[in-house]
Amino acid sequence: MINGQSVLALITARGGSKGVQGKNLREVAGRSLLARAIDAARRAETVDRVVLSSEDPEIIAAAIAGGCDVPFVRPAGLAGDEATTMEVVRHALTALPERYDYLVVLQPTSPLRIAADIDGAVVLCCSTGAPACVSVSEPDKAPHWAFIRDDKGRLSPLIAGGQTIVRRQDLPATMVLNGAVYVARCDWIIGHPEFVGADTVGYVMPKARAVDVDDELDLVVAEALARKLEGGVLPGRRVKVA
Repeated sequence: MINGQSVLALITARGGSKGVQGKNLREVAGRSLLARAIDAARRAETVDRVVLSSEDPEIIAAAIAGGCDVPFVRPAGLAGDEATTMEVVRHALTALPERYDYLVVLQPTSPLRIAADIDGAVVLCCSTGAPACVSVSEPDKAPHWAFIRDDKGRLSPLIAGGQTIVRRQDLPATMVLNGAVYVARCDWIIGHPEFVGADTVGYVMPKARAVDVDDELDLVVAEALARKLEGGVLPGRRVKVA
């Protein structure tokens, strides 16, 4: 809870995965991606309840064992590649009899996100009066250095003038969504197709915690970073909650 307003954390974890087989139950530094998401949500000071949305019996059993509530089973129609996050979110909000002021969506594919990141995004959303907040981080490569390659192999800059910027320090500051934390007012979600809108604010996370697992290489990177982060090599931080 924050400033007297209730906060629901929804962990979205379907069974199917093409890039990494059984992805949500794969382990990073001894803990599954699902367990890491549940643990971060339960440790967050702003979160009142942690709920899972899944159709997969193995994931559901693992979530219950990890202390996560599973008050409903996601319909099969919302468990395919075509289903959007917002459709899954709206189903969860309507499936629960009680109402919450804020919703936090957590995907297990961000295994290095910590409770402080969740609290930080919730605090930022609430303190700024924004309807939504998403976690962002610096990109690996600035989009000003990106090119489009045509069918003849010729390159043209994605952003006009991008190829003329040579020094990294001269590049405009840019951020990318990292998929770790999505926050929004529940009443706002009903009328919007996605979390990012004109009034959405960005909570900045360090790149070291912003790994998004899409393939096997991402798991290798996450494993290496987890051992450094959780061994105290890389610094984390706490967020003061009102």
